[in-house]
Amino acid sequence: MPDLPKPQDATEAALLSECWDAVLSYADLCTSGSASAGQLATEAFTHGIQEARADEARAGRGTGRRALRLPRIPFLLASVRTTAAAWEAHGRGPRLDADLRLWLNSDKATRYTGPPLNRPLALRGLSDMQEPDAALLWLVEVESLPLPVVARRLRLDPASASRELAQVRSLFRERCQSNHLDTPMDSDCRSYARLLDAVTRSPEAETPEDLSRHLATCVECAEAAACLRSPSSGLPAALAGGVIGWGGHAYLERRRRAAEAGLIPGRADLSGADRGLSPSREPKPRVGRTGILVAAGIVSVLALAVSLMPVGSEGGTQAQDDPASRQPVADPDVSLPTVAPLPSDTSGDPSEAPRADASRTPAADSEPEPQGEGSSPARISHRPVAPDESDSYCRLRYEIVNEWPDGFQATVTVTSAEALDDWRIDWTFKDGQRITQMWDGSSDQDGTRVTATPADYNRSVDAGATFGVGFLASWQGDNSTPRDFTLNGRSCTKVS
Repeated sequence: MPDLPKPQDATEAALLSECWDAVLSYADLCTSGSASAGQLATEAFTHGIQEARADEARAGRGTGRRALRLPRIPFLLASVRTTAAAWEAHGRGPRLDADLRLWLNSDKATRYTGPPLNRPLALRGLSDMQEPDAALLWLVEVESLPLPVVARRLRLDPASASRELAQVRSLFRERCQSNHLDTPMDSDCRSYARLLDAVTRSPEAETPEDLSRHLATCVECAEAAACLRSPSSGLPAALAGGVIGWGGHAYLERRRRAAEAGLIPGRADLSGADRGLSPSREPKPRVGRTGILVAAGIVSVLALAVSLMPVGSEGGTQAQDDPASRQPVADPDVSLPTVAPLPSDTSGDPSEAPRADASRTPAADSEPEPQGEGSSPARISHRPVAPDESDSYCRLRYEIVNEWPDGFQATVTVTSAEALDDWRIDWTFKDGQRITQMWDGSSDQDGTRVTATPADYNRSVDAGATFGVGFLASWQGDNSTPRDFTLNGRSCTKVS
């Protein structure tokens, strides 16, 4: 296990404890097993802290740049992403999640390391903000902490915290709008830029049909629309997906669960004491460094356990495991990694942070084993479909998880009465909805008819096992439930 860190003071000790919890949670999403998750988290955390301290040291020498380009937590999550890329480049890719490996070798990943003007809009917008403002936005929207807790941490007046948050949200929107106009665009995208700004300023504004069609086919403009819309229309998802990249939405769901349970490490205690979330504001330490670290380590384990618990179950049966709900990777002896000495010079950009050296850890984990029971899928967070008295070939549930103007997130969950070596789920949209992204499988859409096929890891299914896919899609007018669901060409019984 990693050794305890050597924080510079009690404030940093509390800060690092929460950062470690976040890093470990995201590393678990990125890897194929708990041993790999711990190693990836340790390397990413160590290099990220090195980079953050080096940045702060340069700022202290009067270089004129602020200490961090991002708040500490997203800064370290970016370090997980770059360390995972180093693993893939140095032959340690089999330890990573299969979907992450595909993403790392795609154009989507290169956007985070390519020219700054082509990087995701949310990442650029958050980086352009002052650290206290960016921290407020991230902690409330992505870490899902209650505003009064964040206000105490950041030394804000509780009476004006809500107004401060509204101003920060507005500031983030303006930063994204400015960056969007600065982005190299083709003539088609440029012609819609001003219209997109006007439409997204008002939640009641209707999206013109031609703009809606454009957003359904242009990734960059759809990304801009998500960042520019009102906060109630998906700002947390836009931040998590744009700043973290792969697995951002699954990470967001984990943090929501942990925050709802009240077990995220570093939460302000009942006395309202600040636990050191903002590095630039130093509260007086209430206990010794050792006591803080021991308590933080225990709470970190509890929080991660809660955050990784499946969302729901029926009849006492646990939901199938997925990136947002895999079993905990920590054990009661978990602690923070030792931070190595600072390098002589490093870059301040998290996308160019020092990558992990393959020689730092053993060359290979033990062979990763499938998560969950038998050969059933390991990454589905959906509730199992309730059994019935019929002898139907399969039972299926279609569920809209979240919905916003022109877009929604949904899941299709299936329980098969027979064992399957391969599967194909088909359905027909009633209102012309278009799938834009799918996980735990691949989609092929011909008009209104959709075909979902499995990923490599969930292709085989045991009799009675639950599996399925999740996806993001666009819609306009109505968003009613699809019809004509089939599994491998055979009709399924649809349940609510």
